[in-house]
Amino acid sequence: MTKEVLFISGKGGTGKTSLTAAFAHLAGRSVICDLDVDAPDLHLLLQPEVETSEPFISGHTARITDACDGCGFCLSLCRFDAIEPTVPRPTVNTVKCEGCNLCVTLCPNDAIAFPDTHCGDWYVSRTRFGPMLHAQLFPGEENSGRLVALLKRQARKLAEKQGHDLIISDGPPGIGCPVISALSGTDLAVVITEPTPSGKHDLLRIIDLCDHFQLPAAVLINKADLNLEETRRIRSFCRQHPVPLVAELPHTPEVTRAMVQGKVITEWPAADFSSRLQQAWTGIQRILGETGRTEAPRPQTAT
Repeated sequence: MTKEVLFISGKGGTGKTSLTAAFAHLAGRSVICDLDVDAPDLHLLLQPEVETSEPFISGHTARITDACDGCGFCLSLCRFDAIEPTVPRPTVNTVKCEGCNLCVTLCPNDAIAFPDTHCGDWYVSRTRFGPMLHAQLFPGEENSGRLVALLKRQARKLAEKQGHDLIISDGPPGIGCPVISALSGTDLAVVITEPTPSGKHDLLRIIDLCDHFQLPAAVLINKADLNLEETRRIRSFCRQHPVPLVAELPHTPEVTRAMVQGKVITEWPAADFSSRLQQAWTGIQRILGETGRTEAPRPQTAT
């Protein structure tokens, strides 16, 4: 049975994507999935070669047609001020339009169309570490949770088709709609945190979210030597919660040096750090092997 390990952080800047790419390298045969559809960056390290590209169609945006007689009734209806009083007929500000369909339904002349919205594109690509699913929403577009859910479905289909038993996903930051969609159906959430007050704060939020949906979680402290006191507090939290602590990784400029060359740290001559990552990956695999599908409630797919 194909299993999915999801790397999340609760906040940006913890090194989540860099470590996800390294774990994808260590994993060998796996399907890689970048679920940060608003601001993806895993492709910067993995340099994927796009094999297929598909449009992401979701939601609707109103559009006033030539049948409009300029009565202006729609102007009084729109609560989002998305319809602007232009000449010879009003126009829809697509940035403000929420797609609520009220103006379409009540227009006395049936002069407002409601076409599907092309919100972005999603891709199936080839990388040096295996197949990759990724996407990019257009600026200002919504429905990121739905696009995340689509990527997860496609990743599982691809894994089953090609005989991969593991999906490695780089999750979006935060705890909002995209993260809830990313957590849906995953077998293990690995929270990558940093020893700062904001890092610990967001770690607690994301662990609470995993607890709410009864999802197995583990913690990895990155740059653990930057603030030993905060590291101690995170270690204490993991022990008391309890949640497995798979690694405490030191800060090293070698990660950045590798990134500048388009490499992940496990492709770089940093033997001690790579050894620590290998030990962390072994721990993650052990925890993943102990997880199993249950009847516990799962996050609902966001719309």
